[in-house]
Amino acid sequence: MKAAGLLAALVLVAACGGGAKELLDTAQLEELQHNPTHARELYREIVAKHPGTPEAATAAERLRAFDEAK
Repeated sequence: MKAAGLLAALVLVAACGGGAKELLDTAQLEELQHNPTHARELYREIVAKHPGTPEAATAAERLRAFDEAK
C-alpha cells in the first residue's frame, strides 16, 4: 500500500508540468484508483490543451468509454 501511495505522489509531482504525457499518466492512475471524476477532468484537460496529440486521442477514447458506461 505504501508503494502505491509513493507512486501516486511521484506521478502527481511529475504531472505538475502539465505536459500531455504526464496528464495522461495521472488520469490513468486516477482510473486505477477508482477516481473516475478526477480522471474525466484530466482527460478533458488533455483534449482541450493538447489537441492533435496521441495523448489527446487516447483521452478522447477514454471519455467515450466513460460515456458509454453510463
